[in-house]
Amino acid sequence: MPVFHRLLVRASSGLTAIATVANAIGTVVILLLVLVLNADVIARGAFNNPFRGVFEVVQFSMVLIVFLQLPDVVRADKLTRSDGLLAILGDRHPGFGRFIGRCVDILAAVMMMLIAIAMWPEFVDAWRTDHFFGTPGIFTAPWWPVRLVIVFSASMCALIWATKAVTGRRVLERKIVKPLPSEDA
Repeated sequence: MPVFHRLLVRASSGLTAIATVANAIGTVVILLLVLVLNADVIARGAFNNPFRGVFEVVQFSMVLIVFLQLPDVVRADKLTRSDGLLAILGDRHPGFGRFIGRCVDILAAVMMMLIAIAMWPEFVDAWRTDHFFGTPGIFTAPWWPVRLVIVFSASMCALIWATKAVTGRRVLERKIVKPLPSEDA
């Protein structure tokens, strides 16, 4: 097996593992959010005493959930999009369809890397200045974890799309064994 292929297999396997773990963490955040919301409803109804800061927790959690689960959605090729043109091209001109698909993957990788690069200074600023959001005296939380998750997610998505563009695979898996058949076959 060529060295480059072994590196791609390891990269694909590592990216898949990290994306899966991030997705699982996002799922845990969803479960915790459900518990918080249910406890708030019970506290409001039974004791006429709602929890403070539930609105802020929901805002914080929604960003975390979306960006923690995004890399696995990209990895599994489940991102909502319109790929009717690619399907038609793939049926009529398979080689050209694969080429356009790889170009789209490269463009997506570049866009996600630009998002990561743009968010990095905001993360550093939030980390250094202890920038918080929420209502002082009711509920506040630091911004840096959310911004770090956005940088992480955008970087992971960029790496996954770049790996897809290089391998030509629509879905990255942990068990890639052999390369795709050549386009000349």
